[in-house]
Amino acid sequence: MPTTDYYEVLGVQKNASSEEIKKAYRRLARQLHPDVNPDPATQERFKEVVTAYEVLNDPRKREMYDLGADPLASGGGAGGNFGGAFSFTDIMDAFFGGTNARGPRSRVRRGQDALVQLKVELADAVFGATKELQVDTAVVCEVCHGEGTAKGATRVTCPTCQGQGEVSQVQRSFLGQVMTTRPCPACQGFGTVNPNPCVECSGDGRVRTRRTLTIKIPAGVDNGTRIQLTGQGEVGPGGGPAGDLYVELAVTPHPVFTRNGDNLHCTLQLPMTAAALGTSVDLETFDGLTTVEVRPGAQHGEIIKLGARGVPKLRGTGRGDLLIHVEVQTPTKIDARQEELLRELAGLRGEERVEGPGAAGGHGNFFTRIRDAFKDGLN
Repeated sequence: MPTTDYYEVLGVQKNASSEEIKKAYRRLARQLHPDVNPDPATQERFKEVVTAYEVLNDPRKREMYDLGADPLASGGGAGGNFGGAFSFTDIMDAFFGGTNARGPRSRVRRGQDALVQLKVELADAVFGATKELQVDTAVVCEVCHGEGTAKGATRVTCPTCQGQGEVSQVQRSFLGQVMTTRPCPACQGFGTVNPNPCVECSGDGRVRTRRTLTIKIPAGVDNGTRIQLTGQGEVGPGGGPAGDLYVELAVTPHPVFTRNGDNLHCTLQLPMTAAALGTSVDLETFDGLTTVEVRPGAQHGEIIKLGARGVPKLRGTGRGDLLIHVEVQTPTKIDARQEELLRELAGLRGEERVEGPGAAGGHGNFFTRIRDAFKDGLN
């Protein structure tokens, strides 16, 4: 019968839960580990703590201990400097705050998110639209319903780890016998194996297929905007919940309009006569046919603004503007009569000859003006 009170060594009650025992061990291990406190007396105390944890953390050994038997007298009994093998994983959990989760891991996991690109026209980005989108993603296998087993078959307990999902190995070190734990290589940590996998999905529980989704594009989106469709991504292993699908929009160029922020831009080409005399131009906009009034004497590069004819604000109210850039065109080929009329107009306006900025005349030569200004400064 053991003479050491392991509950007292860890500082817990006899009805302490497994989690309370783990917390007590981690707390003491951080204080007493030889790397932290090399004092010989402290090392002996650390050995007692490790042995107490080895017994009380194992349900079978704890039951033997509570019945008065010595759980270390046989089987995985005392050995090395510590009186028994201790888990290296438990030591690491004590120092780095791990959860020390044990047992088989779940086959059911969340699926991955997916990203696809959808091309839309500028008009759809301005006013919004409803589009159909085809995506290739993983879905639950309809034959095995995500189980991954053949019809009528079931998974069986892994013979290597006996359903624990992990295997342990004891090695000797300067601290004594150290037990390392790793996922079972036979079952990949699941605790079960699948001797009769589903022929449709090869045991994965999911298959790839093409689906058609209806996506609503809000007004005001721009090139690169991503729309999240919750639960429309990849179905997870084991029939787990699906991830999300992100749809990235690619706005195709428009032959007339370009976008800058919430404003739309276009170019209006005008003959020089129309720019000089003024005119009205019918322009087909996203809001329908609009008459644009051009004032007499409109200049090349002038901008005509149509308010609230641009793009709606995606995360706000109101719309941008439609900015029309005037481009005055000068004829490159004219006949004799047109040339005669233009020369007559130039004569009427006194524009037969245009003086450059450095020409002599009313404003004087550029260098002459600089010289005169310099003289005036001296006088």
